[in-house]
Amino acid sequence: MKFSHFEEAYLHTMDQVYYSPEYENNPRGFKSKERLNCSFEIKNPIERVCYKPSRQENIIFNFAEALWYLSGSNKLDFISYYASNIAKYSADGEILTGTAYGPKLFSFGENKINQWERLINVLIEDKDTKRGFIQIFDANEDIFLRNIDVSCTIGLQFFQRENDLHLCTFMRANDAFRGIVSDIFSFTFIQEMMATQLGLNTGKYYHNVATMHIYEPDNPKIESVLSDETNTCQLNYSFPSMPHKNNWEDLRTVIEYEALLRNRELALSKEQIDAIEIDEYWKQLITLFAIYQSIYYSKKIDAQLYHTLLPIYQYFVKNKWASLL
Repeated sequence: MKFSHFEEAYLHTMDQVYYSPEYENNPRGFKSKERLNCSFEIKNPIERVCYKPSRQENIIFNFAEALWYLSGSNKLDFISYYASNIAKYSADGEILTGTAYGPKLFSFGENKINQWERLINVLIEDKDTKRGFIQIFDANEDIFLRNIDVSCTIGLQFFQRENDLHLCTFMRANDAFRGIVSDIFSFTFIQEMMATQLGLNTGKYYHNVATMHIYEPDNPKIESVLSDETNTCQLNYSFPSMPHKNNWEDLRTVIEYEALLRNRELALSKEQIDAIEIDEYWKQLITLFAIYQSIYYSKKIDAQLYHTLLPIYQYFVKNKWASLL
């Protein structure tokens, strides 16, 4: 299946799993519907969000998870600040093993392999290579029932073809309602980050999943999204693209400010964010994290910061937290 952007792929996949499942089963005691061997292509992976208001996509969590991966962190307190339910996946209450892909990207296994750096070098050495693979799932992971934190992603394979960087993701399992939203957001963000570092265009994204499933408690929400007749094309939003440069310096600055905001070591005004010497694209992310600090600690949204957001980000923030505006 080929789709123009993520929302098309998301709605089609969820519809297929919910209304035309191949199997209904109870993995780990959770009733679910399932289809095996699901694959699709997204032509424009920068359009990595679902605009349907009924879905209430959490754009701040999406960015936070992508930055969590790219920071190389496995710390629970980083990501649970944005989604507290993730804490149940941590065995010791401090780190995540399977769910945390950052260490897999930058310090994989006993030899602490920096797979990102290795991949950059492979693509520079041979632009037509078929070896541009980053491994995520590790055979050393505990896959028995006693461990609930097992990598859902097998790996990411990158292809430079002409001036485009394509990405093929391989997953052992994917939740067609919840997980797929944040997963594809993060993977395409990683794809775009890699492309800008190499001076390439962001090419197509390919999603390959061995078992695509949904769990019974989400059925009412799934029905709500699939019956949502909002014509999101009329919103006329276009998801922002990263600057065409190596963005690592700016990204590291965002990661530093994210930690300071999360730990309440500072608060930021519009003027203070304006003074940070990074591209406007990345200032918008810092603004989102500053807004979330207010949401998390004060249960309100700073109006001045909100109005400095791009309209597309205002839409997602308002759709998720309208009662706090």
